[in-house]
Amino acid sequence: MTMAAAKPRVEWVDYAKGICIILVVMMHTTLGVEKAAGSVSTLNGFIEWARPFRMPDFFLISGLFLSSRIAKPWRGYADSKVVHFAYFYLLWMTIQFLTKSWGYYQAGGSAALTREFALGLIEPFGTLWFIYLLAIFFLVVKLTRQVPPVLMFALGAALEMARVETGWIVIDEFASRFVYFYGGYWLAQYIFAFADAVGQRHPATILAGLFIWGVGNGLLVHGGWSHTPGLSLVMGFAGACAVVSTGVLLSKFHLAGFLRYCGENSIVIYLAFFLFMAGSRALLLRSPLADQLSLVAIIGTLLGVIVPLVLFWLTRDTALRFLFRRPQWARLSPKPPGWHSATHVQPQAQ
Repeated sequence: MTMAAAKPRVEWVDYAKGICIILVVMMHTTLGVEKAAGSVSTLNGFIEWARPFRMPDFFLISGLFLSSRIAKPWRGYADSKVVHFAYFYLLWMTIQFLTKSWGYYQAGGSAALTREFALGLIEPFGTLWFIYLLAIFFLVVKLTRQVPPVLMFALGAALEMARVETGWIVIDEFASRFVYFYGGYWLAQYIFAFADAVGQRHPATILAGLFIWGVGNGLLVHGGWSHTPGLSLVMGFAGACAVVSTGVLLSKFHLAGFLRYCGENSIVIYLAFFLFMAGSRALLLRSPLADQLSLVAIIGTLLGVIVPLVLFWLTRDTALRFLFRRPQWARLSPKPPGWHSATHVQPQAQ
């Protein structure tokens, strides 16, 4: 949560989140375009290349700053780490549900509408499973604070390697992702030390390391090894280190400021990109660009990233600011010192 009195942001973290959110939007957009067109685009290879580390890094970054907040009293912690996400999940689940409600009604009438909405309370709706799981992860880490961290990490690693497939998103994604979130929390000091060490390296050395990792990651994905239990865990953390290194390199030279801004507002993008993804896809696939699936996906990705940011800025001082700013009635705690009207959704607070 951004506050007037907040400490300076860690730039490489914002760059890393910016990389992750753009990869996430690109993945959803590309797969959606391919499904609608009934054909695979040339961009699909890149999407698969990023799969081993795309979400692992997002969850790892999400847990980075938890160690400084884990000792907060339960009321304040629950407000900022559980109720915070519950509010935005319920709000944007409702918005997503409304965009699909006519289809549900046509398929099964009022009973289908009620069933689908109720299901969304226990089974994350659409693209919002990340928000849903963050609330659960923050709660689980707080509840297990007295459990030896090495045991929790080992349990998370075992769950990731178990390849749990129940068909329920919460259970399956919890098993696959918890180790990365917990790793970000427990190993935060080592991750920051790694980032500092990378920052001391010559840029050419960093680029060489990223090139070697990128080729190795690609070969493992192409060879079908990226889903191998144990190896997928290593690839997830290795990819996360590569994204951290890229963030450090970009922040070192203050390059790609827009990427940093996307990271600073990553959840704004995550919440709203679906609004523009489907619509832009439908229009582009009816345009002269329809045969250029990769171009359609790239344009859709840009719209999915940029338009939510525009929406955020257009609504920030209006009655619609509740879309990205949690109102006072949805809080367990009073406004913290330094809170001001620019406070908005930013789960990975610094």
